[in-house]
Amino acid sequence: MSLKRISRRARFLARGMLALGVGARDRGDGGHDPYFAALSAALKRAGVAEPTLVIDRRRLEANITVVREALAPTGLDLRVVTKSLQAPALLDAVLAGCATDRLMVFNGVMLDEMVRVHPTFDVLLGRPLPAVQVEAFVRRHGAGPAAAAHPQWLVDTPARLAQYAAIARAHAAPMRLSLEIDVGLHRGGLPDAAAIAEMIDLALAEPLITVTGLMGYDAHVPGVARPQIEMARVKARYAAARAVLIAKLGGDPARYTFNAAGSPTWRLHLDGTPANEVSIGSAFVKPMNFDYGTLRAFSPAAFIVQPVLKVMDQALVPDIERFSGLISRLNPNSRRGVFVYGGYGDAEPVSPPGLAFSPLYGGRSMLMASDKVDLCPDDYVFFRPRESEGVFLQFGEIAVYDGDEIVARWPAFPVAA
Repeated sequence: MSLKRISRRARFLARGMLALGVGARDRGDGGHDPYFAALSAALKRAGVAEPTLVIDRRRLEANITVVREALAPTGLDLRVVTKSLQAPALLDAVLAGCATDRLMVFNGVMLDEMVRVHPTFDVLLGRPLPAVQVEAFVRRHGAGPAAAAHPQWLVDTPARLAQYAAIARAHAAPMRLSLEIDVGLHRGGLPDAAAIAEMIDLALAEPLITVTGLMGYDAHVPGVARPQIEMARVKARYAAARAVLIAKLGGDPARYTFNAAGSPTWRLHLDGTPANEVSIGSAFVKPMNFDYGTLRAFSPAAFIVQPVLKVMDQALVPDIERFSGLISRLNPNSRRGVFVYGGYGDAEPVSPPGLAFSPLYGGRSMLMASDKVDLCPDDYVFFRPRESEGVFLQFGEIAVYDGDEIVARWPAFPVAA
C-alpha cells in the first residue's frame, strides 16, 4: 500500500474517531422508560410499522389547560397559530379547549382551508402575502362573507398597502388590513410612529380599505442579553404604536386587534401589556426548539416514532472496519449501529436514552449506541421534532395516543398548508 493511501486512511480514521466522540462517557441506559415503554406497547397493539407522528392527547389537553387558566384572569384573548398545528382535528381540539375562534394563518393554502372549515372565524394573517396570492384569493371567493373582507390581511409598507388597495378596487372587494409594527425584532414592519401615521393616512384615502389593528412579533426577546429590559422596550414601542392608531382612527380601542407574542413570549404579557390578544401555536405540542423557561409548565406532546429495521453489533465503519474495535473501546457509544427508516424532519432521538446520529453515514437512518442500549429489530426509536410546522405534514395521518391506546388517526392538512 502506498504511503499516500496510508496517509489518507490515517486522516479518515482520525476524523472518524473525532466525529465519533472518542473519550465520551457511556450514555446507554437500557431500554425505554415507563412512558415510552407504554407508548411502544400501544403502537405494537395498533400495528404501527412505519414512521409515524404521535400526539399524546392527555399531554395536549394538559397544555391547553395551562394556557386557558393563565389567560383567564388577564382579559387577553388567544389567537391560535395554525402553522404549528397542521391537522384539522388537532387544531379543533385546541380551539375548543381554549374557547377561541381567532386564528393566525401564514399562507394562501391554509387560508383557503380555514375558509372551508371555519368560515366565520376571525383570521389574521401572520405575514404579508404576495399580492399575486391575495388577488388569487379574491378571485376565488368573490366579495361574499368569506371573501377578501373577512381575513385581516397584514401590511408592512406603503408599497404593500398600495398593491392591496389596487386589488380591492379592481374587484370591488372591501379589505381589512392590520399593520405590522417593528417592536424590536427588526424583521420588518413599520419602525416608528411617523411610519404608522403615514400608513393610516394612506389607508383612509382608500374607501375599500379598513385598518383593523396592529401586529407586533417579539420572538427575539428570549435570545437577548437582558430579556426583562428588552420586554419593557417592546411594550413601550407597542404602546406608542397603539396610541397613534387610536388617535388617528378613534372609537373604542376594544374594537381593534392588538396582536402580540408567540409561544416563547406570551407569558411575558400576562402582567400587563398594550396588546389585547396573544398568539400561541407550538407551545401546545412543545417541540424541542421550544424548551424555554417560559414554557416549563408544558409537556412535549408530539413524537416521531421510527421502527428499528436492523441492529449492527458491533458497528462497522466502512473502510476502517479493522479499527472498529479500537473506536468502540475509546467511545462506548459507537459500539452498536441502529438502522431506522430515516428522514422525516429535523428531530432528535429521545428514547431509548443514549442514541445519536452517526456522523459518518449519510442521511439520518443510522444511529450509534452503546451496548447498554436495549433495542432489537421491530422495536421503536422515539424522536422529538425540533419544530412542529412542516413536520406534521410529512406523515399524512397522526396517531393519537390517550395514555393507554392509539385511539384515532388524524389526517393532516394539505402538504402546502
